[in-house]
Amino acid sequence: MSESCPPSACESCSAARGTLEKLGLKVENVDHVVALAGNPNTGKSTVFNRLTGLRQHTGNWPGKTIARAEGAFAYAGHRYKIVDLPGTYSLRSASPDETVAREFILFGKPDVTVIVVDATCIERNLNLALQVLQVTSRAVLCVNLMDEARAHGLIVDARALARDLGIPVVPCAARRGEGIDNLLAEIDAVATGAVTCRPYRLKLDVPGIREALDEVTADLEAAFPGLPNAEWIALRLLEGDRHIAELVASGRIGKLEPDHATTTRVPA
Repeated sequence: MSESCPPSACESCSAARGTLEKLGLKVENVDHVVALAGNPNTGKSTVFNRLTGLRQHTGNWPGKTIARAEGAFAYAGHRYKIVDLPGTYSLRSASPDETVAREFILFGKPDVTVIVVDATCIERNLNLALQVLQVTSRAVLCVNLMDEARAHGLIVDARALARDLGIPVVPCAARRGEGIDNLLAEIDAVATGAVTCRPYRLKLDVPGIREALDEVTADLEAAFPGLPNAEWIALRLLEGDRHIAELVASGRIGKLEPDHATTTRVPA
């Protein structure tokens, strides 16, 4: 979405901006959009506050009573809008909060998704992280609450974690401002393409499942040309996800047009 996008990417950028606007986001004065995702109680809101300072607005998601916060910051000459998604444990459930989070990541196609995890219980938080990496190749893992981890004698090998996940990993203690400068640098590097992520993804090569998945994916792509993450959506259909099934059956999955937008533009 940067003004420096190569010509071949302009059509994709324009489509992504259109979808973001349908999701209620104003992006006319923004170079890049960042989604902030994570389990509840990981300090996600503290990370958001550190990144944005007082440049924040709150409102409701279009057509929903679920509150959202969005803010802005500038780094290395680039203007960013960041959206603090509702805390969620999974992209597979269909609670209102989880539906909002996954639709934004799936269809809004943010330039970077920052996944905030708790350094004291990384393994539990990685469930969501791995699901996010199934649907986006542009992500940064923020290992927050490092101060609490140290207090419990826990050591986090960020370099090994980054190697295993295939994305940048930044240890932080957001309450103290620790690691925020490094987080900003990694967000900018991924957003501008200076760093290319190669996310770890679960293999879906089980005989029978692979064939069914390919067939449903092909049907979706034929029915909804240009649909983002068609394979992930196909897998949800095979698993019996009612919400996704309703979106497909109604045709809304190819439109995602909210009832109304209530959020005002955040100046970058």
